[in-house]
Amino acid sequence: MKPQVLVVEDEDALATLLQYNLEKEGYQVTLAGDGEEALMLTGEAIPDLVLVDWMLPKVSGIEVCRRLRGRHETSNVPIIMLTARGEETDRVRGLDTGADDYIVKPFSMTELFARIRAVLRRIRPGLAEDLITAGDIAIDRVAHRVRRADREIHLGPTEFRLLDYLMQHPGRVFSREQLLDAVWGSDVYVEARTVDVHVGRLRKAINNAAETDPIRTVRSAGYSFDISGS
Repeated sequence: MKPQVLVVEDEDALATLLQYNLEKEGYQVTLAGDGEEALMLTGEAIPDLVLVDWMLPKVSGIEVCRRLRGRHETSNVPIIMLTARGEETDRVRGLDTGADDYIVKPFSMTELFARIRAVLRRIRPGLAEDLITAGDIAIDRVAHRVRRADREIHLGPTEFRLLDYLMQHPGRVFSREQLLDAVWGSDVYVEARTVDVHVGRLRKAINNAAETDPIRTVRSAGYSFDISGS
């Protein structure tokens, strides 16, 4: 089951961005444009996590948080407050009202997902798995394991990071230099052809004779992860 996230945000562009990135990370997302709608939706179906803006039409995010904590059925739902109000007194008020975490805008999606995982590990540990799946390949980042169909795949640390990065961006073509920066780091000097060696090792590990190779070589451009094969 994918964790159900209710995003309560009246800024349409940010709400759409949050929905897109959350769904890409494997969450199911419901949007609410104001606090009143959020309270109505949580009365119909209890989410696994609520992301709520402080400044909302009709009913404020603080009041949404207070009312959710006051209902027996939603008293333990994890709540992360998103807000431009970064003063210490505001953070204290948000946390005292019942928010489990408090993120000040602007924030990165990487930080948001890390905060979501931390809150879920603390409150709903059964939902905190950090998995990436594509076709019959699954990466468990927490256990540092990879499976394809019914078999476990053993990868070295570099091949694991390489597969993880490619699977996070399916269909996108990366040059060797881009992969070096993303997987090895921009402060490490490694020859670009080293990428070819590790891609070869990765292919050998994840593919058997009957399986389609999901790593596509794009001539004069680089590599792409495409589960449909090439």
